[in-house]
Amino acid sequence: MSPSAADRGREVRQRLLGAAAELIAERGWGGVSTRMVAERAGVGAGLVHYHFASVQVLLSAAAVAVMREVGGALEPLLERAGTPAEALELLVSSLDGYTGDDATSVVFTETYLAATRDPKLRDEVAGVIAEFRAWLAGWLAARGVPEPEATAAVVGAAIDGVMMQRALDPSLTSEAVLPVLRRMVETPR
Repeated sequence: MSPSAADRGREVRQRLLGAAAELIAERGWGGVSTRMVAERAGVGAGLVHYHFASVQVLLSAAAVAVMREVGGALEPLLERAGTPAEALELLVSSLDGYTGDDATSVVFTETYLAATRDPKLRDEVAGVIAEFRAWLAGWLAARGVPEPEATAAVVGAAIDGVMMQRALDPSLTSEAVLPVLRRMVETPR
């Protein structure tokens, strides 16, 4: 049975999103054109604008998808942790997979920069961050961490910051960062 037109459309859309994310990492947000994305995805340039109102809309959708994927991967990771300290160790250790100049790190950095100039993207990125913070705050509250919302905000910001600054300072490994962050989630005795 051959795929339906809707299935083919979804598949093309996914290829465009994947190509856009790759190109953001390789060329930077401002260096990506409709033609580049179409060529990378193996489709005609007209299909880019059929699926997305503009290349900027496509780049935003691709970047937010990458951010949601990373955030979504952290939730099951935290579910394996029994204590806040174990959760923090798992979160920080997961950063060791990001060098700061890998594709995902670069997409995050480029997206944050682009969001400073694009209010709609800023709102979308803020939404992704808020969803993760709310989930993390609920997880921390259930384990007795004081001020779970504030703790989730600072832990999230620290994780993002470490991820982005690794390109400038490779010594920001989990081994270096974890002892400092662990103090933030220790429960009072």
